Amino acid sequence: MKKLLKDKNELEAYLKNQGWLKPDEQIAKIEKPGEGNMNFTLRVDTGERSFIVKQSRDFVEKYPQVAAPVERVLSEARFYEILSGNAALKAMTPNVIGLDKENSVMIMDDLGAGSDYSRLYREGENIDQADLEILVDFAADLHASFPVKKVNNPIRNREMRFLNFEHIFVIPYLENNGINLDEILPGLAAFAKDFKADKSLHVAVKELGDRYLADGPAILHGDYFPGSWLKTADGIKIIDPEFCFFGDPEFDIGVMCAHLKMADQSAEIIEFVMNRYSAKAKIDSVLTEKYSAAEILRRMLGLAQLPLEINLEKRKDLMEEARNTLKGVQP
Repeated sequence: MKKLLKDKNELEAYLKNQGWLKPDEQIAKIEKPGEGNMNFTLRVDTGERSFIVKQSRDFVEKYPQVAAPVERVLSEARFYEILSGNAALKAMTPNVIGLDKENSVMIMDDLGAGSDYSRLYREGENIDQADLEILVDFAADLHASFPVKKVNNPIRNREMRFLNFEHIFVIPYLENNGINLDEILPGLAAFAKDFKADKSLHVAVKELGDRYLADGPAILHGDYFPGSWLKTADGIKIIDPEFCFFGDPEFDIGVMCAHLKMADQSAEIIEFVMNRYSAKAKIDSVLTEKYSAAEILRRMLGLAQLPLEINLEKRKDLMEEARNTLKGVQP
């Protein structure tokens, strides 16, 4: 496997060899397009056009000590290929220009200067109603448009799913998982001890995790959170579906609701998401709440931390609520 580098001459030679640059076309500028976690990505500007180069490697770019399936960019490309059957969904995702399967490299149209919705984690930030409607509608249309029985070669993405399974349903509950929670927020480690010792919680989490690993009826984005929602001059775009697979639609919506909760959005916002989605597509609200709970605990206790500004007490409240939801305990 050829490992791409941020080297103008080497990258230019590679792109020309792939036929992605014209013989007389040269790279004018290379830059990092954003703070992605999983992959090696570059924005290439030739002066006449710009595009994104994305390579998946056998580790997580942000956490090199974490192994990851090298073929994940191929699953992402297949996701975009499936969505090409729906003009509205395709318009909200990047256009693939080329794919080098041997080296796990994909190049896509540059969506331009934009920012994801990670700002929502900042205190006092609220999501716009119109934006929320677009995000819910995308998920509902995605889940309803491509039933697994009508898709040739549905995405299984088992290795990526197992990686996510480990980080959602296993690692957060290990007593010694190498994560110093007090470095994230003093007092969090002491509070987390009870969750790591709660055997009945672990049973409930494992049961949900086993369901996550099973195949399901709908195509999922697989990581439907603010970091995957991009605000651009051409509207909202959905990016980075490398965790995509056919599973429970409740997983995507559960993750979405979890992040809105951790971003301290109102209960009315969560209710709106569920009501708008259920008006468009079938959804199990209890299962959605369980997936949401698992995502909250994963983000509070696990490796994939967020730039949250909610205080310790708010985190404790969310964690207790999540535990009760997973265990089926009424508040």
